[in-house]
Amino acid sequence: MAIVHRRAAERGATRLPWLDGRHTFSFGDYHDPSWMQWGALRVLNDDRVAPGGGFPTHPHRDMEILTWVLEGALEHSDSMGTGAVIRAGEAQLMSAGTGVTHSEFNHSKTAPVRLLQIWFPPSRDGLVPGYQQRQFTDDELRDQLRAIVTSDGRDGSLVIHQDVQAYAARLSPEAAVTHALSPGRHAWVQVAKGRATVNGTPLDEGDGGGVAGETMVAVTSPSGGELLLFDLP
Repeated sequence: MAIVHRRAAERGATRLPWLDGRHTFSFGDYHDPSWMQWGALRVLNDDRVAPGGGFPTHPHRDMEILTWVLEGALEHSDSMGTGAVIRAGEAQLMSAGTGVTHSEFNHSKTAPVRLLQIWFPPSRDGLVPGYQQRQFTDDELRDQLRAIVTSDGRDGSLVIHQDVQAYAARLSPEAAVTHALSPGRHAWVQVAKGRATVNGTPLDEGDGGGVAGETMVAVTSPSGGELLLFDLP
């Protein structure tokens, strides 16, 4: 049950005075033909934004954009009239649809914010733009794969316009979780914090693992950690 291992140190990078960004897949000025996407997962950026820093207003269209905050707080504003602060353990899903502009800034003037920004192409173009946000408690995430994004909104998850399921988990030391894959489906596991072993392959913080041609994803974490798992077409 070998996986495709994407090591943290081999990812693309964007370094600015206010940003330390790492790109699992090609993004912006970073282009690697061997790392374009995994199934429907097109972008997975691990961003650390300095106090007071952020992304000024910029446009998107025809993309489903998931943000998962790991540390600190992110301030969001968009052309739909949304103004929000997203904190650790919160998921934000923005459907860019026919077009939206937004900005994202570190909400704090003293502490950094770390977030994962994840993009999926929608099942069809030209959708009406939309915004969703939800807090997931530590009890919901502890030692289980908690659905945070699905196409049908089950269990209070955010609704995405794509046949994608996204799960988050915070694993205690020695905890283990499994996820069954239907035939033809892919999975990607991103270790956000700590360490984990995915289908027998050890992954460090920032590493990712792609799974294809398997019926099960098995994750253990000898020392504990936080991860996201994506079930993808």
